[in-house]
Amino acid sequence: MTDTQAVTAAARVPEGWPTTEAAALAVQDELRALLVLDREGPPPGEGRVTGVDVAYDDARGVVAAAAVTLDAATLAVTGRAVAVGPVAFPYVPGLLAFREVPAVLAALEALPGPPGLVVCDGYGLAHPRRFGLACHVGVLTGLPTVGVAKNPFVLAADPPGPRRGDHAPLRLGEEEVGRALRTRAGVKPVFVSAGHLVSLDNACAHTLALTPRYRLPETTRHADALCRRALKEALAGRPATTTD
Repeated sequence: MTDTQAVTAAARVPEGWPTTEAAALAVQDELRALLVLDREGPPPGEGRVTGVDVAYDDARGVVAAAAVTLDAATLAVTGRAVAVGPVAFPYVPGLLAFREVPAVLAALEALPGPPGLVVCDGYGLAHPRRFGLACHVGVLTGLPTVGVAKNPFVLAADPPGPRRGDHAPLRLGEEEVGRALRTRAGVKPVFVSAGHLVSLDNACAHTLALTPRYRLPETTRHADALCRRALKEALAGRPATTTD
């Protein structure tokens, strides 16, 4: 197996995983206290960066997570892993991380090398309870994480300027918890927030470094394609594979 073939792992719901909304909210409160948001984080364009994304089949209760590692300087893929298992929590707005985290952690653990910075397809601090998927993954793994979401959740932002790199704040009260960031001129923005061990400025810099051609980060593009393929193949009874 080369380091660009997808490693396939089983995702299991950990013992004691929350099963009710009240229990999940209590875990969020406990883990939020462990967030570290006063560090700059790794510099863009150096080391490794890993995208994670998930795909569901709610009718069958199956989730597939993908983790794809890129060389941050060249954006070449250096490692892939997928994890398939049961959906770990019912759908509750604001608690989506509890559905996804077990599979995401299994995929990260199956990678052939260290993930480096982790880019989640979702939210970090820009979350109604200031604890989205990127925060959750960061605290549980100790890795630097950022969230780059395709769409706003409940936080509104003024449109950023039209040029690449223009941004506008996402606020909870008076606190800036994220930014609407233009990654391509004239194209709708993405929504960036720090997760853990990374500043918001650096999270935006990483997002721009990962979007040389398209609106979404290369990490997200690779992980999205792989998790969708993994789910389709898992439901067909075949292991996930890559074609390149």
